[in-house]
Amino acid sequence: MGANIRRVVTGHDADGKAIIVSDGITPVTFDIPQRPGYSANEVWVTNSMPAIIDAPGEPTDRPRSITPPPNGTVCRIVELPPEAAFIASLDRETARAAFASFGSADAFSEHDGDQPHPLMHRTKTVDYGIVLSGEIYLVLDKQETLLKAGDVVVQRGTNHAWSNRSDKPCRMAFILVDGK
Repeated sequence: MGANIRRVVTGHDADGKAIIVSDGITPVTFDIPQRPGYSANEVWVTNSMPAIIDAPGEPTDRPRSITPPPNGTVCRIVELPPEAAFIASLDRETARAAFASFGSADAFSEHDGDQPHPLMHRTKTVDYGIVLSGEIYLVLDKQETLLKAGDVVVQRGTNHAWSNRSDKPCRMAFILVDGK
């Protein structure tokens, strides 16, 4: 479950000097049983704007959710597997269950077969999606485009899905900002 993503967190000592507070594997990782091979590593979460710089505790220790907290952000690294092995058998109930297992059943876009992809979803966020390795299709209601390593998507609350039609995993970094 989850890739071994190293997270280095900085902070300040008692004298106000910059230090490394922690250095290790992201403490929160999860998968989605309905999407075999999918994994997500929660890197960091903020709970307000402006963000509290030296907030105590582990910010990723929260209920599972695609979206950030109100007025907050979330940064995660996601591995999206090739979908050929499971996409043809993915029905509406299984897709809904996938989003529910991620703590975000309300993000799932209900459909009756007329959507371009069974995992279409929408959140009230501005998302920065950066392809780190591999390739993936960004599928929208009326268009799609192939993204490759180094490409960046600015996702502004639109209905969408991620479709990996290749034979290799695609790794992406996502920074989600709460929106209205």
